[in-house]
Amino acid sequence: MSLSNSIAQMILQMLDRDGATEIQRNEFAQLMGCVPSQINYVLSSRFTPEQGYIVESRRGGGGYIRIRRVNLDRGVMLMHVINSVGGTLDEQTCRAHITNLKYGSFLDEQTAKLLLAATSDTCLRVLPQEQRDTARASIFKQLLLALN
Repeated sequence: MSLSNSIAQMILQMLDRDGATEIQRNEFAQLMGCVPSQINYVLSSRFTPEQGYIVESRRGGGGYIRIRRVNLDRGVMLMHVINSVGGTLDEQTCRAHITNLKYGSFLDEQTAKLLLAATSDTCLRVLPQEQRDTARASIFKQLLLALN
């Protein structure tokens, strides 16, 4: 198991107790045998609002990182993603949104596959490269609205 997976597993176990946990980044990094920036990476990539988590931090001597699991309904989550997408959306970021929604059980496997296909560079290849990200953002938002 990779270090990132181990860190995420440990945090998930802590969250399973009551849906929230507080950690001290440096102490947690020492416990996990890694640098503190590795903890930041895991939090920013695996504990996002799109995945149903709120991460708060307080810096300083008594600083902490508080992670809470939130239960958003599907409609609220889809609207959150729609509102977070600007006028352009690259393929990698779009794929990450879809993966996060699937991981959070907001999309089923078939719907995720359809969204990935409809927003892929392969599908948008008829457009000039400089127009693809704008078209992808529009298509992605409209498809999510249709699911809501």
